[in-house]
Amino acid sequence: MATKPPAGDPVQDAPQVAPPKHAAAGIPAVAHTVKVAQAQMGVVRATRTLLKVNQKDGFDCPGCAWPEGEKRHTAEFCENGAKAVAEEATLRRVTPEFFAAHPLADLAQRSGYWLGQQGRITQPMYLPEGADRYEAISWERAFAVLGEELRALSSPDEALFYTSGRTSNEAAFLLQLFAREFGTNNLPDCSNMCHESSGSALVETIGIGKGSVSLEDLHQADLIIVAGQNPGTNHPRMLSALEKAKAAGAKIISVNPLPEAGMEKFKNPQTPLGMVKGAALNDLFLQIRIGGDQALFRLLNKLVLETEGAVDELFVREHTHGFEEFAAAAKDADWDQTLAATGLTRPEIESALRMVLASRRTIVCWAMGLTQHKHAVPTIREVVNFLLLRGNIGRTGAGVCPVRGHSNVQGDRTMGIFERPAPAFLDALDKEFGITSPRHHGFDVVRSIQALRDGEAKVFFAMGGNFVGATPDTEVTEAAMRKASLTVHVSTKLNRSHAVTGRRALILPTLGRTDKDVQASGKQFVTVEDSMGMVHASRGNLAPASPHLLSEPAIVARLARAVLGDASATPWEAFERDYAVIRDRISRVVPGFEDFNARVARPGGFTLPHAPRDERRFPTKTGKANFTAAPVEYPTVPEGRLLLQTLRSHDQYNTTIYGLDDRYRGITGGRRVVMVHPEDAAALGLADGAYTDLVSEWKDGVERRAAGFRVVHYPTARGCAAAYYPETNVLVPLDSTADTSNTPASKSVVVRFEPAS
Repeated sequence: MATKPPAGDPVQDAPQVAPPKHAAAGIPAVAHTVKVAQAQMGVVRATRTLLKVNQKDGFDCPGCAWPEGEKRHTAEFCENGAKAVAEEATLRRVTPEFFAAHPLADLAQRSGYWLGQQGRITQPMYLPEGADRYEAISWERAFAVLGEELRALSSPDEALFYTSGRTSNEAAFLLQLFAREFGTNNLPDCSNMCHESSGSALVETIGIGKGSVSLEDLHQADLIIVAGQNPGTNHPRMLSALEKAKAAGAKIISVNPLPEAGMEKFKNPQTPLGMVKGAALNDLFLQIRIGGDQALFRLLNKLVLETEGAVDELFVREHTHGFEEFAAAAKDADWDQTLAATGLTRPEIESALRMVLASRRTIVCWAMGLTQHKHAVPTIREVVNFLLLRGNIGRTGAGVCPVRGHSNVQGDRTMGIFERPAPAFLDALDKEFGITSPRHHGFDVVRSIQALRDGEAKVFFAMGGNFVGATPDTEVTEAAMRKASLTVHVSTKLNRSHAVTGRRALILPTLGRTDKDVQASGKQFVTVEDSMGMVHASRGNLAPASPHLLSEPAIVARLARAVLGDASATPWEAFERDYAVIRDRISRVVPGFEDFNARVARPGGFTLPHAPRDERRFPTKTGKANFTAAPVEYPTVPEGRLLLQTLRSHDQYNTTIYGLDDRYRGITGGRRVVMVHPEDAAALGLADGAYTDLVSEWKDGVERRAAGFRVVHYPTARGCAAAYYPETNVLVPLDSTADTSNTPASKSVVVRFEPAS
């Protein structure tokens, strides 16, 4: 039977610590999945719903973007995916009576965990100027408020239209179309905070900002390097693919500042033997210092160049550009510098080299551990250099594999959610709709916050997500949001962003992935693109949480009609009535989506074209894959300081907090912990169990403090520390970003420790 939400925030001031685990999933994962699903949905609803997750006739998991194979398991979901589904399909409800009982000041004091546990929002809510709490509002009045504010702007560029990665292809296409018809490219999205560095590096080097491998490639690889990624918590279904690769003979190298249970051993809950025995995954664990990855790959490249017969000379000659300059830079790689940058030993790197040379088919997977540093883009370019050297792009079982987070974050970008769109995309959009899109670049996430702070932007509209919780420099971001004239959030559940508002605010409740979507023409489905370029349908099977909900496409269509009125010739009403009409228009604008409706109707959908993977054709400026030769960078830390990375616990997905435990790391009952190597802790006088304030240091001299963190002695890399976000986002300076991509450098924050205040 489903349970009620917590009435009060749980106390988190005394987290308990046990030794970290050395295996992921298994019986504990199954037990926890059952417990959470039952609490939110009840047994019957949970069973009916979970059996539709990631099925060809079901809905796409609202969690991560990991792909599904042609053959699906009956339970095609992981523990964290089940949590995401349970929170969306919950029987708990947030009604107007809830908002009447909880003024804004009360909501602002609540934890993200408590807010998320309250349930689904049932009606549009409005915070008038000067009011102390939200009140119910009709949809008609809500769109009128939006229209008033947007039409009153002195420039369309004073509006910001943010998109979360959970937004469907159809809704994303409509939102970018509306924004450009309105007159702005201010389309920041969650990619700006995660894989923007990957896109920047890959577009320059191979000509397309997406990964080049399929799920089948992973199964056929000889060597898989997992760098700066924790699949056991962030993409648990990836462990099944790694297990299958291992069974076929692949070797796996994990490169990470922290040992992670999922890479040590995977107890596959889908097989009896897996549940009990499990499979070891790592063949080699390289416990690298934070930010040392570029130096590691540069030295490996030097060693490959020095090994006779190791370079795929035919591939390099026929398909690449810039080899000589790259080779000259690689030959200057220095052992002493690399050992200092990485914290690794010479034998460890030599072991990795032997595995590299023994592999004909190599894949490198990565996530935020590579993308959120000042030197993230050159780091990923060095990974590409590493793969190009031995011809490992455009070969079966080989390639680049940036592992995306949210379930349609890649699709949103494909649909045009980008502040710096390609001219060819805008030309196609304008031709199809008879509009004139702006050609000047818009604001990304960091620039959007700066624009709000500086009065350059006045209206903030978010299609999903938790912008305030996800962004850096929390105090600066929240102050900026409060300067807006109107903040609007299209949401299914409450989060921190609803409590940090402009002078006026709207919450527009929407259908979730699990909900049936019925419009005037009948039942609808939406589409998503996974991390490997597969596009498929998603169909909810549950009655909506309230009769007052609108779908995301309907919200955008009605917004456009309210703002653009009769001046727009775009068929917004037809788009709301039948999503197939949207897909027809997408098919004429977005390359690879030709005959969209017919192809997506096939069970499992279709794969988007990828020139480097499919035909070893590289659509770069040179017409070839580009080697690059950036100087090696890595963070340096003053004496008495550590380098902090922000990360997730096992009980969260992005900023959604499912619980207060991090089972694999042995932490329960609280999130305000900082993990420090025992020897570093001893040198800094930090006893295990002591409480400390974390203070970040940045060149602007501003003190940024995260107070009251319990010290946990933990086997991190020396000189490094780790703590959970969003609690530590306050420490990340807004201006500390990756070169080129402007992604917040949340994985390399210099901190000092002071007695708890």
